[in-house]
Amino acid sequence: MKRRKDYAFWTFLLMAVLAGVTTVMNVSQTYSATSDNSELYRQLDLFGEVFERVRSDYVEKPKDREMIESAINGMLTSLDPHSSYLSPKSFRDMQVQTRGEFGGLGIEVTMEKGLIKVVSPIDDTPAARAGLLANDLITHLDNEQIQGLSLEQAVEKMRGPPKTPITLTISRKGTDEPFDVKIVREIVRINPVKARAENDVAYVKVSAFNEQTHQNLVSAVTDLKREIGDNLKGYIIDLRNNPGGLLDQAIAVSDDFLDKGSIVLTKGRNKEETQRAQSRAGDITDGKKIIVLINGGSASASEIVAGALQDHERAKVIGTRSFGKGSVQTIIPLGANGAIRLTTARYYTPNNRSIQAKGIDPDIVVEQELPDELKAKMKNLKPRGEASLRGHLSSEGEKKKEESGSSAYVPKESEKDTQLQYALNILRGKITEATIAKTETKPASGSIETNPAQSAP
Repeated sequence: MKRRKDYAFWTFLLMAVLAGVTTVMNVSQTYSATSDNSELYRQLDLFGEVFERVRSDYVEKPKDREMIESAINGMLTSLDPHSSYLSPKSFRDMQVQTRGEFGGLGIEVTMEKGLIKVVSPIDDTPAARAGLLANDLITHLDNEQIQGLSLEQAVEKMRGPPKTPITLTISRKGTDEPFDVKIVREIVRINPVKARAENDVAYVKVSAFNEQTHQNLVSAVTDLKREIGDNLKGYIIDLRNNPGGLLDQAIAVSDDFLDKGSIVLTKGRNKEETQRAQSRAGDITDGKKIIVLINGGSASASEIVAGALQDHERAKVIGTRSFGKGSVQTIIPLGANGAIRLTTARYYTPNNRSIQAKGIDPDIVVEQELPDELKAKMKNLKPRGEASLRGHLSSEGEKKKEESGSSAYVPKESEKDTQLQYALNILRGKITEATIAKTETKPASGSIETNPAQSAP
């Protein structure tokens, strides 16, 4: 009898959790038949029975909270690859990423042989001013050994409130002994936009869509116009390996280059949830030519931008097919219990093209040559796009085989960057429309070809 009561208790607990989620989402669910209700309660009772069995009979005493969180996460991840539960800590970390600022040191790091390796210090941050260099190894934090910590744990220790100090022990190649560096934390702002003048062409790399993206893009374009002056031939907007981010920032960035027309269409479960974002007058590039670079690492928000500029024929899209993540995730806070990330809509380009599990096909396909060491590794591997993810949302519209993604390799040296050099040659008139048309009929060694004109399904 006691165990049966326990089932009822845990069934009630799970229902309370689900009811909390439902309340936050403002969703009202009605059931048309009593049998539907009965089946639901039978399934909830099953959950309670399994949960209590684990609590009473598992070889070690499990933690109730962790099991409940795992059950919720399992429910969400079974829907699609992008829905999930965010613990309070994961929710805070996600907010830091989307804000693009945090209290910390200002270094990009990775893990190497159990130690933290500096990839590079970020300009004008405490780490850069303290003299940290790329390839430095951090062995201790405040005299505590790093070995044994995960990368996430070490990063968490280095972050903290502004004006608080931390001492890093550094091992540097060429120095005999490790040495200590004391750094005072500051608010660090991650700039997702990096720009430079390629002589007479403005090159803008957008690496993510956080709260800083639109503002920093406008500043970068303004500076490049002033630097290059009247010789400015056009702009290259590099969205390669950009995993996406905030939908409103993707809309704002698209709007920066458009004078009119729609940007993106989002469709939820019900027709009344359909929304269309419209551009406003004002093109920050003054109508100059634009080329957008994409590859298999371009996903979500970056596909929105590429698709909008392509459909309006505002930009020529060059590279290889994008990742194909055409779904919108809404973050739903659950108070002190974290949040859930739930897929709530699909998005479509202005011409009503679905990107989900299809991706954006470039106007001109330019494959990036892989170095020999990568060729061997990639020989038998297919590019990992949305269509290859287990449980992904199916595409809608035209009925064709789902396939998305491509190589995401980009060389560090710009002179070896085939896609970038091709874009520069187009803007400088070295590759003309006639040359492109000729390439379409006879691809050069299979490395460059053009894509047929896009049309709405």
